[in-house]
Amino acid sequence: MTTLNLVAQIAALLSAVTFIAVSPLEMIFYGRPAARKFLNVHTTNIEDARMWAFVVGARNLIAGAGLLFGLIVFWTGNETTGAIIVLTATWYLLLANLAMVVADLLGFWKPRGGSIRGTVGASIPLLVVIIAAHFF
Repeated sequence: MTTLNLVAQIAALLSAVTFIAVSPLEMIFYGRPAARKFLNVHTTNIEDARMWAFVVGARNLIAGAGLLFGLIVFWTGNETTGAIIVLTATWYLLLANLAMVVADLLGFWKPRGGSIRGTVGASIPLLVVIIAAHFF
């Protein structure tokens, strides 16, 4: 049976807060230069990219909320169900990050290589959740 030790819980909480906090930059504030600078995205025509940014932000918000919901379920006594929810959301986000890397390698991210900082930063806590939950 997989459970979430303290390290996995902290990493999941950090991921949840990060994904939830970044989502408004993509969903609402993408038109602002500071948001795009933080996201390391150079958009020629903001209106053409706004829908995609909104969808990515919504994905981050939903998955981050899923992580948080799973942790709450875990903390309120249903450890197996909570762990399953957390690990499902974690794997989803990690695989979506992999898709971001592939898109960058294909040259879809402007500037090329611009997704590396955010993708690596977002993936490390997710990997910690998976490793800590399965191996410790």
